[in-house]
Amino acid sequence: MWFVFALLSAIFAALTSILAKVGIDGVNSNLATAIRTVVVVVMAWGMVFLTNVQNGITEISRKSWIFLILSGLATGASWLCYYKALQIGDASKVVPIDKLSVVITLVLAFVFLHEDFTIKSLIGCILIGIGTLIMVL
Repeated sequence: MWFVFALLSAIFAALTSILAKVGIDGVNSNLATAIRTVVVVVMAWGMVFLTNVQNGITEISRKSWIFLILSGLATGASWLCYYKALQIGDASKVVPIDKLSVVITLVLAFVFLHEDFTIKSLIGCILIGIGTLIMVL
């Protein structure tokens, strides 16, 4: 089931890029990010209440709070940079560079989470890197 959700994530991410590129025309990138963020917040909290898991907030550990907050800050920084890049660059060039996050994530997962970094992972990282360079040059 994780694969289905991952695939849907990729589809929605692609739609996000195209819809954002059209929507950001003539709008300050920081303002556009703020509008997008409000929509995401309303949608996320809507799902929390729809699935009736709001009581779980009191069970979140201090460590989880810290890392969720840091993750949120990283997401915010990513979105601000992404929207600015999308506003001044071509979506067909911005998006592949943004997707280098796959390579960076694999390396960070290996270093910090001690996940396996196999020859297959290495080859995949190299191919993604080469593919990105080819697309943006």
